[in-house]
Amino acid sequence: MEKNRVKLNIGGIDYYINTDESIDYTVSLGEKIDKRMTEILRSNSLITVNQAAVLTALELADELEKSISGADNFRTQIKEYLDEANKAKNERDYYKRELERYKTEVSFKNDQINLFANNNKQKKDD
Repeated sequence: MEKNRVKLNIGGIDYYINTDESIDYTVSLGEKIDKRMTEILRSNSLITVNQAAVLTALELADELEKSISGADNFRTQIKEYLDEANKAKNERDYYKRELERYKTEVSFKNDQINLFANNNKQKKDD
């Protein structure tokens, strides 16, 4: 894959980035970082660009960790749902087999009853 060279302006400084990602995607990331840094710089006039960069990095790292944790929770929940669904499927299969066994048993009993009834009818007719 060809690398893209992208110019980003973050915190008033130009950065040239070589990336495998698309230019639009990389520019979008740069704009988000610049926006956060600008907000931090505006919120406190004593903060330097370097401090704003570190605070921005901490905010983004916090978001990343929370996103990873949320994704892990979703994966765990999905696994539990799949396990429950598999258990329900196994139970369904068990009860289907039991139903077939009972149907066979009822059919056998009905055959016995019919045979007995026919034998009794023949005895009465004789």
